[in-house]
Amino acid sequence: MKTDEINEEEKENGGSPSRETDSEEKSPRNQFADILTLRRTAGEVKRHKLIVRIVSVVIIIIIAIIAIGYAISYFYDKFGSFTVKVNKYDMINQGLTLSETPDYDKSIATLNADVLYDMTNISGEDLPANLDNINGAHNGDNYIAYTFYLINSGNDTVAYEGEMTMDNITLGVDEAIRIAVYINGERTVYGKTKSDGTGKESDCDKEFELSTAVMTTKNDNFKPGAKDKFTIVVWLEGNDPDCLDNIIGGTMKLGMNFKIIENT
Repeated sequence: MKTDEINEEEKENGGSPSRETDSEEKSPRNQFADILTLRRTAGEVKRHKLIVRIVSVVIIIIIAIIAIGYAISYFYDKFGSFTVKVNKYDMINQGLTLSETPDYDKSIATLNADVLYDMTNISGEDLPANLDNINGAHNGDNYIAYTFYLINSGNDTVAYEGEMTMDNITLGVDEAIRIAVYINGERTVYGKTKSDGTGKESDCDKEFELSTAVMTTKNDNFKPGAKDKFTIVVWLEGNDPDCLDNIIGGTMKLGMNFKIIENT
């Protein structure tokens, strides 16, 4: 082909020699490679979407678990600082029941005292004198006070036993805790044994019975229609040598459980 003919062809083709189109130039092998590339890319996108979906579900589950744990903790704090219970079998079969007042409309197996947050230390000498004269929850600024009644609404004379327990004790707050228990007007103050093991604190009547138990009580002749009145008062004793900054933020749960031990 002559030079001028070649130049004429280049002009007609935009300054470059005539070529076959890309699709015509690609061999079957190259076309197959392109298809594999597209499939691989689609697969990677699909896997990426699947991973994102799984991670999202996992995050949602974790958030849900944390929320449930927080809710449980919240309600345990709200309703669990002091709980009173009677054995449900004894309530149903023997008529042992609880009430916040001497009169009651229905049998109740569980009572929950109102919680008190951020309680600071006070002296037991500064507590009001009428703590045993108010029914139900009657907390002060820095003490928990709760009055309730154990009632024999059945037809039999029974003997019962009650125990006050402690759990979830943190930061050694029990070292300075005081718990006054009024039973039918008779007051007893309980506290932990002195840190040096030499006995009860000077402002206490008795020591805690165990590391997890405050006290026990018993009535061997609880007649039908009888009502035993209990008032529980809890505070941090500021005059206790162990009432130090390291117990700030400490918590403790209290519970009192009653059960029939004998029919008489």
